[in-house]
Parts: sequence; structure tokens; C-alpha cells
Amino acid sequence: MSRLGKMPAWQRAFVISSILSCSITGTMYLLGHEFYIERSLLGHHKILAIHGLTAIIASIALGSVLPFHLKAGYQSARKWLSGFTQLGLLVILLITGGFLYYGPVEFRDSAILLHWLTGLFFFLIFMIHCLFKWSKPISKTQSKGGVP
Repeated sequence: MSRLGKMPAWQRAFVISSILSCSITGTMYLLGHEFYIERSLLGHHKILAIHGLTAIIASIALGSVLPFHLKAGYQSARKWLSGFTQLGLLVILLITGGFLYYGPVEFRDSAILLHWLTGLFFFLIFMIHCLFKWSKPISKTQSKGGVP
């Protein structure tokens, strides 16, 4: 690794592809089931099952990032807002996802709404976090692999 908190290429690809897969399948199901767009295709239970499986894989991928990426990001003070926002949104997604299957029936409609609103917002923040370089420059010691 050339700088503090940078993931190896295989891990970066794993995290990004798993979150993209989870977000795309979730959006497909949302469009089909909630908005009745191509409901027979997009709102099918198979899409929901794939979304659940990709959510498990994305959770594993994100768990592989937490031990070093989160600590390094905190220490470098870069992308704090988007990073910690994602972490909070992930907690909400995991809790509401659990409520969809294991929670009381009275909370189901609220859990569905909160889950898909949170999921869309998470995906937006994730894309911003991954794609944009932020203004704080990397110091010379960080670029050489050292810690300031």
C-alpha cells in the first residue's frame, strides 16, 4: 500500500462490486415491487433473494475494511463526513433489513420505507466517497507509507 488507509486492489474491487451488486438488486426490487415498473421481472422474489445474498456478501466485504480503513481514515481526517455517514447508514440498513424478516408486523411498513430511503441515500454517499478526491492533500510521509 502506498498511502495510509488505501485498500489493496483486490479488496477495493471486492468492496465496490459487492456494494454495487447489493445496491443494484435493491433498486431493481424497489422499482418493481414498490413502483410497479416491470413488476413481473423486477419485483420478483428471485430479485429479492439475490439482494439478500449480495447484502450478506457486502457485509462481509465491509467487515474486511473496518479494521484498518476506518482507523486510517479517522487518523488522516479525510472523508470523515462521508465515511461515518456510511457507517451510520449501514447500521440502519442492517437493523431495518432484520426488521423486514424478523420484526413485528406493525413495524413492517415503516421498516420498508426507512430501508429503501436509507439504501438510496447510502448508495449516493458511497459513490461520492469512492469517486471524489477530497481537498486535504497527502503529506510526504503518508505518501511514502509512513504515519505523520
